[in-house]
Amino acid sequence: MPGGTLPYQPWAAKLFEERHAALSIDDPHVRCLPDNPPRHWTLPHLTKAVHTPKLLVLLYEVNAMYLQIFIDGRPQPNDPNPTWNGYSTAHWEGDTLVVQTEGFRDDLWIDTWGSPMSDAAKMTEKMRRPNFGTLEIELTIDDPKVYTKPFTVYLTESLEADTDLIDEFCLEGEKDYERLQRSRGK
Repeated sequence: MPGGTLPYQPWAAKLFEERHAALSIDDPHVRCLPDNPPRHWTLPHLTKAVHTPKLLVLLYEVNAMYLQIFIDGRPQPNDPNPTWNGYSTAHWEGDTLVVQTEGFRDDLWIDTWGSPMSDAAKMTEKMRRPNFGTLEIELTIDDPKVYTKPFTVYLTESLEADTDLIDEFCLEGEKDYERLQRSRGK
């Protein structure tokens, strides 16, 4: 997701430029905070899917994060508790899983460059496997607080069969972050 080409609202474009100029010093990932959707797709860490008839759980290699996607026909909640991952429901359209997610926190980044996402965001992911080792994702974000119009990006993920996740933990407040801030004059 190339941050500089998105249809930002004026205030969001300014925030993006400030984050970019500061070399993403306030990046939640650098501070060991959770990597929310859709950002987790853009990081070089493995994701494992555990699929049951009514629930798909995505397990992330970083910080033991997970995402629950309910595929049991339930609707989105009327007033979801804002979270890092939002609240996800899904249904099948042929061989494509259509995931609807909303109920995000108001302070998230959608990419490494610092593009913001608000609590008004609604994300739709259309996931399909064209072959055994590939996952194609059509990802649309509709966030009228931050963007002038919805936008769609296309991602291709490699599927690694029979691969174990390796524990990778980042602890908020680690000394490296303090040095990073000092080296950048903060």
